[in-house]
Amino acid sequence: FTTFDVLSVDEQKFTTETLNASSLIEFVLLGFSDVPHLKWILFGIFLLMYLTILMCNSTIMLITRIDSALQTPMYFFLSNFSFVEICYVTVTIPRMLMDLCTLKGNISVFACATQMCFILMLGGTECLLLTAMAYDRYVAICNPLHYSLVMNHRICIQLVAACWISVIPVVIGQTYQIFSLHFCASNKINHFICDIPPVLKLACGDTFVNEIAVYIVAMVFVMVPFALIIFSYCKIIYSILKLSSAKGRAKAFSTCSSHLIVVFLFYGTAGITYLHPKPNQSERIGKLLSLFYTILIPTLNPIIYTLRNKDIMVALRKLLSKLDV
Repeated sequence: FTTFDVLSVDEQKFTTETLNASSLIEFVLLGFSDVPHLKWILFGIFLLMYLTILMCNSTIMLITRIDSALQTPMYFFLSNFSFVEICYVTVTIPRMLMDLCTLKGNISVFACATQMCFILMLGGTECLLLTAMAYDRYVAICNPLHYSLVMNHRICIQLVAACWISVIPVVIGQTYQIFSLHFCASNKINHFICDIPPVLKLACGDTFVNEIAVYIVAMVFVMVPFALIIFSYCKIIYSILKLSSAKGRAKAFSTCSSHLIVVFLFYGTAGITYLHPKPNQSERIGKLLSLFYTILIPTLNPIIYTLRNKDIMVALRKLLSKLDV
């Protein structure tokens, strides 16, 4: 008899699962394989949205750099936010487009971990950048006399750097923790990206510690920044309402409204996903939420900022008139 033969049924099952877990070299992203007849329609829609995101955000980055009227902290943060958006969708959408074409979805464990790491890192950076943008508006409206002193170029660069640097070690640690688990149930991820909730579903054993870790990180990088943004805007609204000029109030509200819309769209979907990472989360709801914050919201963000911002529209017209000449 071999050692394996004399093990109990439970022990054999555990040993088999451990062997399967240790030999796992790739996952399969199921994505939209359940609707193969729609793959070319979805491919066309996602490709169009991806190109729109690239074009709109690149345009914002360009005009905020070349137009002297937009050389302010608010547009410096917006330009950085646009750059992060481009990086974010580039991590997710090209892979989705490839999987839609092939309907295979095979992805190595390392590539899956890398994608998750970048999704979390860029998403966390977006959360912190939105907070920095709210702080900029708070200083501009509530403390205008000290605005140029408080929000000088050096401070702005330090804030952006802090948004990136503070996220990286946390995200790397969390990704390592998740992919240190044994994945013995299956290698099929019922999702179109390597996100935390669907990956945790494949883990065998108790994932309670991992779920708590995800919850804590989400609280720090989603709920705390969101609370700071809400606090900032409460102070901003209070200051705006004290303005005697109706025109002044309208202008102040117009500079904040687009940012608030983006905040509620982004934080709403991200909060639901990562503050409820339990593996029993509905797969369809999970996919729908992910479509919102990976494709739809990045598509809407530059449109919201452009159409609701007179300065950007003026700069865009100036750029187009130069191109016509």
